[in-house]
Amino acid sequence: MLLFWFPPMKLKRDNLLWERPLSKIHTVTSEELLFQNKTGTERNENGMYQQNVPSSDENVKCYQVEFGSYCIWSEESKKIMNDSTVKRIKDQLFVARAYYPTIFKLQEMSKLALEMKQRIQDYEQMLSKVTSDPDLPKFVGEMIVKMDETIAKAKSCNVDCLNVDKKLRQLLDMTEEEAHFHMKQSAFLYQVNIQTLPKSRHCLAMKLTIEFFNSLSEDLLVLDSDKLEDPELRHYVVFSRNVISTSVTVNSTVMNSKDPEDIVFHLVTDQQNFYAFKSWFSRKSYKGASFHILNIEDFQSVSTNSNLGAQKLSSSEEYRISFSRNIKNTQVETTEYLSVFGHSHFALPDLLKNISKVVVLDDDVVVQKDLSSLWNFDLGGKVIGAVQFCEVRLGQIKEYVGEFSYDANSCAWMSGVNIVDLEKWRELDIGSIYHGLLQRFEGVNEESWRIGTLRASLLAFQDLVQPLPIEWIQSGLGHNYRITHGRIRKSMALHFNGNRKPWLHLSIPRYKKYWRKYFPRDEPYMAECNINP
Repeated sequence: MLLFWFPPMKLKRDNLLWERPLSKIHTVTSEELLFQNKTGTERNENGMYQQNVPSSDENVKCYQVEFGSYCIWSEESKKIMNDSTVKRIKDQLFVARAYYPTIFKLQEMSKLALEMKQRIQDYEQMLSKVTSDPDLPKFVGEMIVKMDETIAKAKSCNVDCLNVDKKLRQLLDMTEEEAHFHMKQSAFLYQVNIQTLPKSRHCLAMKLTIEFFNSLSEDLLVLDSDKLEDPELRHYVVFSRNVISTSVTVNSTVMNSKDPEDIVFHLVTDQQNFYAFKSWFSRKSYKGASFHILNIEDFQSVSTNSNLGAQKLSSSEEYRISFSRNIKNTQVETTEYLSVFGHSHFALPDLLKNISKVVVLDDDVVVQKDLSSLWNFDLGGKVIGAVQFCEVRLGQIKEYVGEFSYDANSCAWMSGVNIVDLEKWRELDIGSIYHGLLQRFEGVNEESWRIGTLRASLLAFQDLVQPLPIEWIQSGLGHNYRITHGRIRKSMALHFNGNRKPWLHLSIPRYKKYWRKYFPRDEPYMAECNINP
């Protein structure tokens, strides 16, 4: 199996495309992998898995492979336009342009050629100013009638049909190329919207950082080390650069906890956002929960096995995986999103040296119920508890995984909400296993390193994942439009994995209320920086 990587903002897609956030609008990166699979399934509207129905529209499948998640957004966001008359005018113009070159060559039809030229110019001028029927001039009806008459005259002439046919084909090719260009342009702007750091978020981070240094106090710096390492308390870890999304994850956790004062949050960020995090989480009590803000760049020594990993925070890595299976000699594709631990997660035992068990939350998670059942969950000697994703098995991607020894029936698993036994992790030295695999897979640049993260993560935790009940965590709220509200309400936590993050304008509207419920509206900088949920 051949895998190809294209630069982040390049719109052409083939077997592999990595949609990586350029300015870290959110903490996950995206990567698109196309694997061959003969037994693919997909989730139905209730979040369960079902067999796919073959599609006869090959153009749609090619469109999805080329433009990825943009095509899903464009289909779901399509608006019905009042442009039936505009379309009719464009059709008339198309036919008139096809006949005009032939009519122009006929000397006896010079008057008709002049008439057609004038009609074409009038149409082109009008269409340059309008896109829908309400924008059309009042006399458009007369123009349509006159154009019909002109086209009828052209059709009645003794013309060479082959020339007209050739011109029609040329115009069709040009129109298709133009449509494809606009589609590429729209997909590019879609990616920019997803990947670019909004000015409002930059504004908030700067104001919080300035506030930290202007009002520097002992309260912001002194931490209760005994409490932060107390094994009797419940320790949560979030890797993030996004203070707002992290705030929603934290707020939803404490609001639904029976004993929020027994919660300790270890928030791991980078140097650029470190002081903004410290300022933000010192402003509110969060019902008595404690906070430990860590700068990943202060712990670079833990990542010495990978120079690339030591340079920046790498939280959950997200992949878009397309499966193809053969049904009655027809290739049918389905697409799922898979998120796994990023490079920085493998520094957990070193970041939290005196803690034996933690719950790791992604910053695109909203907690809806008390998570105490997670702490009582029996890991059965395994390292992590996670929702398994058995639509992706190692045997199905064996050509991608390589020659390493593995169980072909081993399922992939999802990050988002995970219980981690750090003592078992240290005992088995998972970090060294991961770094050893990563060094085998990675190349000399960041792109090949990130591509190797998926296989290294899957292989490092092979047979070390205890499945969590699938109904506990509902994933897919960042890409799946067909999740019912009943299914959502029953879930303990919601995972907005996918490109459509709830803090983006491109989020899925019907799910946003679950995230907005915990949005920190009362913060003064929200209005100043024009941040709206």
